[in-house]
Amino acid sequence: MHLILRTLLILIKARRRPPASLWEPTEITLRAMLTDVDLLRHINNGQYFSLFDLGRYDLMVRSGFWDACRRRGWYAVVQAEQVTFRRSVNLWQRFRLATRIIGVDDRCFYIEHRVVVGGEIAVRAYVAGRLIGPQGPVPMEEILNLAAEIGDPAPENFEVPEKLRRWREDFALPSSRRAVPHDWD
Repeated sequence: MHLILRTLLILIKARRRPPASLWEPTEITLRAMLTDVDLLRHINNGQYFSLFDLGRYDLMVRSGFWDACRRRGWYAVVQAEQVTFRRSVNLWQRFRLATRIIGVDDRCFYIEHRVVVGGEIAVRAYVAGRLIGPQGPVPMEEILNLAAEIGDPAPENFEVPEKLRRWREDFALPSSRRAVPHDWD
């Protein structure tokens, strides 16, 4: 909730920025704010996931996909994410957040986020996401059809790199329809 004003600002600014393809990288420039940092005055590891949302919002709005999904009652959810840190981003430091969809499989679309400082990657994350509609998860075929309808068909052979597919499968929890008791043994 603490990012609500920044989120609204990104949504407004994205509508004024040049259109972008859903399948090409986009970038936004941000600054590490007081609400982003921890006691060590660098962006808190957990805060990065909220900042990555901003990159996805920018990409979806600029591509026209945001409005098309909203008309259908679809919204995005994260199914899995992983992040790797290389350098800290400190209080008040400016950085670029680069976002791109890197592939799809039968269930998820995969997004790469990069936090770039001085032309170098400081943080990289991978996110596996899905779209949910009024009847539940939206099939990937419908998602790709919608992208084509708005004039942005997916590239040929837009498959997820095997290492990412394995990562999601290896660390995924069972379906929410199955019991997963908490037991350390």
